Amino acid sequence: MIPVHALAAANGSGPSIPAPHIEYGQLSPMLVVFGAALLGVLVEAFLPRRARASAQLGVSLLGLGGAFAAVVVLAAQGHGTTKAGLLAMGAVAIDGPALFLQGVILLTAVLAVLTYAEGRLEPRINGHRVDAFAAQAAAVPGGEQERDATREGLRTTEIYPLTLFAVGGMLLFPAANDLLTMFVALEVLSLPLYLMCALARRRRLISQEAAVKYFLLGAFASAFFLFGTALVYGYAGSLQLGEIADVVSGVSQVTPALAVTTQNDALLLIGLAMLAVGLLFKVGAVPFHSWTPDVYQGAPTPVTGFMAAATKTAAFGALLRLFYVAFPGLRWDWRPVMWGVAILTMAVGAVLAITQQDVKRLLAYSSVAHAGFILTGLIATDRRGVAAVLFYLLAYSFVTLGAFAVVTLVRDSKGEATHLSNWAGLGRRSPLLAAVFALFLLAFAGIPLTSGFTGKFAVFQAAAEGGATPLVIVGVLSSAVAAFFYIRVIVLMFFSDPQPSGPAVAVPSPLTATAIGVGVLVTLGLGLLPQYFLDLASKAALFTR
Repeated sequence: MIPVHALAAANGSGPSIPAPHIEYGQLSPMLVVFGAALLGVLVEAFLPRRARASAQLGVSLLGLGGAFAAVVVLAAQGHGTTKAGLLAMGAVAIDGPALFLQGVILLTAVLAVLTYAEGRLEPRINGHRVDAFAAQAAAVPGGEQERDATREGLRTTEIYPLTLFAVGGMLLFPAANDLLTMFVALEVLSLPLYLMCALARRRRLISQEAAVKYFLLGAFASAFFLFGTALVYGYAGSLQLGEIADVVSGVSQVTPALAVTTQNDALLLIGLAMLAVGLLFKVGAVPFHSWTPDVYQGAPTPVTGFMAAATKTAAFGALLRLFYVAFPGLRWDWRPVMWGVAILTMAVGAVLAITQQDVKRLLAYSSVAHAGFILTGLIATDRRGVAAVLFYLLAYSFVTLGAFAVVTLVRDSKGEATHLSNWAGLGRRSPLLAAVFALFLLAFAGIPLTSGFTGKFAVFQAAAEGGATPLVIVGVLSSAVAAFFYIRVIVLMFFSDPQPSGPAVAVPSPLTATAIGVGVLVTLGLGLLPQYFLDLASKAALFTR
């Protein structure tokens, strides 16, 4: 038998399928994280149960730290500026926004992993420390199997590789340069999150309900994104963002097929609308926010902090790349819609937060309002707007992680005491913890000398210079409304009498203390000395095609 390649050579024709060219070095941040995730799976399979928690923590921190070092090296080599380009045959972009957001995601993931490993907040069980996650995730809540696993002090250490897989998807999401890669990244980051939301040790039914809601609504959002991808492909004949932009702007070569499809703008506009729905769901923008309060409340609080910070960062990065790279020629079509979404998001998030009596639900609606503030920077449609959004995401991520880490420390016999009435008089019971939480709330409110003020000033200034002054006015008014419920919590903590049988404040291990401490330092640092990071965001604010 004559080999196929010999026949091809004899006929004078080369191989019909070219070998793909992959730049492994420049893709190293994602490859390191996925490699650590696979190593975590092997740890689950082969290490004794008692040794898994410390091993998984070490693998996760080493993987995330190595990936962050790779991001720094790539940025130092100029891949965010002069050497920016496309990788993996055009499927992935390496540029300033991608590297900046990947760095933010990795740093927030490191802090989130530290809060996962906290084992001093729950009472010891038979001498074993336990964490915030279910003893055995597959056990029926309240069943005999769960009780046996709890008595033995078991821990669901699968949370670490699940987080690493989610982080890998988040790193790819804002760097994806074609719609199919973006969809794959969306699924890779979403599927682990659906599982992680159901892993709470306490209130397991509420946790599982949150996971089901998140999964069902997330599946609908993914379907919208995929259908939008199909419609845009039908219009432009390509999935790559740069080629779609060329077709939309009319600079690409017109083929017979394009001559037919480009006559029907309905394909393009409906496809863009469906793509936007899928991404706006991930950022928690109105009217696609209904999952946010229930999921934030039901998920384990360390997972809630991770989702609120890292997922929003990745999703806004993808949203920026979609609008700025693929559809800049349609800005007069999508900009008015984004105006409406931003106004609704800011107003609804701020108003509904006032009515909340649960701290986690209050922070959930706060995250909705902040999504609206970030959208004002996106609407600027210029480099200043991109830089403002990048800085805002950096500031918001650390404040959010710190705030949810504080929530884990206020506890009663049932676990976390998240009802606002339990926080009355916290400033007298634990002045330091109350002061730290007050700092995070002031940053959320945008009070000067905090990172929140600098971030809001940056996005509002970019929007005003981009001609969206009315939107800035709405944003300022929404910020004033939002400040009311933040100040209300501060007043409750410092100017109310503590309940005699109120919750206690747990003493955290150095892991959670480190996460909170870093959040405080970044919040103050970006508020008092923000110029270096503003300049860094400005240098990183140029997309490559």
